Amino acid sequence: MTDALRPMTKQRLYEQVLERLRQYVAEGGLRAGDRLPPERDLAQRLGVSRASVKQAIVVLEVQGLVEARHGGGTYLVRDSLDVEPVEEMVERRRRLPDVLEAREALETKLAELAAERRTDEDLAAMTSALVTMAEEIEGGGHGVDGDRLFHAAVTAAAHSSLLAEFMRSIAQQIAESRTESLRQPGRPTRSLAQHRAILDAIAARRPRQAAAAMRRHVRTVAKVRLLDWDPEEEGR
Repeated sequence: MTDALRPMTKQRLYEQVLERLRQYVAEGGLRAGDRLPPERDLAQRLGVSRASVKQAIVVLEVQGLVEARHGGGTYLVRDSLDVEPVEEMVERRRRLPDVLEAREALETKLAELAAERRTDEDLAAMTSALVTMAEEIEGGGHGVDGDRLFHAAVTAAAHSSLLAEFMRSIAQQIAESRTESLRQPGRPTRSLAQHRAILDAIAARRPRQAAAAMRRHVRTVAKVRLLDWDPEEEGR
């Protein structure tokens, strides 16, 4: 049944604030590293409550577009505020816990099997992936490609066609969770370190240690600002 005629939703006030902030950055020529006006000033100029401004800033933080420094203001991370529609964020927030649960179950077992079955070629692929990830991070990126290559190499090293098929079936959702995690402040370098711990255990043929390292990693991936965000919280 089509959902085209589902009830209309009223645009939240903070969504209107988001659009005004996007225009402000674009028209003012602001760039990454520039500071937005204080929340109090924004609230006064826009004629809304500080709570509405704060919720808009939270959305921008969740999307990795700004960095709010405690006591030090809010700074652009990119040269524009190309904000993802809030309804799309709400949908990602809804499905993310299920994806993370599936990742923990599948990838923990894959790491265990990889430690038992890996070949020298498998180790070379994992090592190469981490070199790629490190280079991406050193270049100012989030390490998304290297992360993808590493987890694919672990899956291949498990030599389980059925588990690999399961992973392919949720590849798009895994990609979403990867992007969400790696845009958390400080997360890329932490993920890289955790990947190295996983690789060390696989290389040493220690299945239980590899599974435990992967479990810790996926549980770190699950710690994202999106899951703490309440889309219905609104200023008055």
